Order: sequence, then structure tokens, then C-alpha cells
Amino acid sequence: MIQAFPPPPPAVAAPAPERSAATARQIRVAAALTDARVMVDSSFRGASIVLYGAVFNPTDAPADVVVVVRGPDGPVRLVKKTRNMGVWLNSRPVLFEGAPGFYMTASTRPLSDIADFGQLRRLGVGLNHLRINAPQESRTVTRYGVRDVVVSRLGEDYLDYRRAVIRLREASALYDTDPDGVEFVDTGLFRAEVELPSVAPTGQYHAEVWLFQQGEPVSVSNLTLTVEKVGIERDVYEFAHRRPWSYGLLCVLLAAFTGWAASRLFRRD
Repeated sequence: MIQAFPPPPPAVAAPAPERSAATARQIRVAAALTDARVMVDSSFRGASIVLYGAVFNPTDAPADVVVVVRGPDGPVRLVKKTRNMGVWLNSRPVLFEGAPGFYMTASTRPLSDIADFGQLRRLGVGLNHLRINAPQESRTVTRYGVRDVVVSRLGEDYLDYRRAVIRLREASALYDTDPDGVEFVDTGLFRAEVELPSVAPTGQYHAEVWLFQQGEPVSVSNLTLTVEKVGIERDVYEFAHRRPWSYGLLCVLLAAFTGWAASRLFRRD
């Protein structure tokens, strides 16, 4: 006897996810990195990382993409050559605490064509708008009739020192600006390359992918990149920072042993 089964219920179309529905109504940018972790060892000669993403633009107005990658902040010590009585001497060192160890911008076109000066300054996008903290050393003066105004002891020389920081980092390939660094490979799809030199500092890097439309930022995507030492280099680095006295003593003993061994090996009989 053949038992008859009831017919299957009609198929119900699943609703589209809310994220896709929202994407169709608003402009936004999404991005990712091919490598979110860079390992540094003795053979490290730099790294090239591809940042890629997509622009969802339901409007007819064109949009620009700006990529900003900033490495960990670190101190920068500068001295200035001054001439005293015909002799060139180094001035008192100036220490900048808040200069990023790595900074790059890449965009679809020059930043000045994408947004105005005030907008870029507010967001801190571009080397001209990079926030570098002045030295903490300060003095109090009277300005416009107001007493006890705290200003950096560098005064008007701050801009010269700031330009020197940027110039030195650019010479080491740690700071870079590429007005054509973001390339659209297809409709809405873009890519940019992040070039890390061999002297790139270790730590956590932060990448911001800004989407501009008609001079205004309309969307941003935040990414994180980690550059860390591995192998024996990492062990030595951690030992030196966790136990600096032991590390210094070990270096002295190793240097003394090396000198003694060299004198025994190359001594004349």
C-alpha cells in the first residue's frame, strides 16, 4: 500500500539582511587589509600590504577615497646648529613626544582638491595637518594683556622644528604622501598599497579610510595593523625592556669576553 504524503509547503522568500538594505540607501565605505600582522625578524627588508575596499554610492555625485595610516607615536630628539663666535655648536636638544613613527596618506587625487583646508585640519589628514605635540617644556608670558599665558619655549621656532621632524621622517621613507595612491579597479572597488620600510617601528598601526563627497567626509572605515618582532629578536627586545640592568650587565660581560677571546686568538707568540 502506497501512503500519500501531504504536499510540501510553498517556499517563502527570505528577507534581505538589514545591512544590505541600508547599503542601498546610504553612501558608505568598507575596507580591509591583505595582512593585518607583519612579522619582523633579522631578514626583514620591508613589507608591502594591500588595502582594498568598496564604495557603496547610491547617488550620482562622485566620491573620493583617502587612506591614512599612522604608526605608533614615539619621541624625536632634535638639535639645531647655531653659530657662536665663529664656532658651530649644537643647541639644547628639543624632544617631541607625540610624533607618529609612521604616517602615510594615499588618495584618489590631491587632498587640496578633495576637501578644504579647515576640513583637512580638523580631521588631521595630510602631512601639513599632522598633529605633532610641542615639547612639554613651557614658559609663562603676558599676551594681549593676559598674564600667565603658557606657551612652548620654542616660540616661533616650533614650525621650523616641526618641518625638520617631517623632513627627517620623509628621508627615512617613514612619512609619505601619494595623491594617486588610491586606484579604482572596478565600479566601486578600490585598492591602495601600504609600503613599510625596513626601519618601520613595531607596534600597532591605525588605518582610516575616509570617503569624501562634495568636500565633506560622509563615511569612514577603521582598521588595525600590528607590526611585531618574532624569533630571537623579539626575545632580546623583551629581555632588554623588562630587565634593563641585567641586559646592560650581560652586554658588558659579553664585550669583555669578546675582547679577551680576540686578544688570545690574535696574540703574537
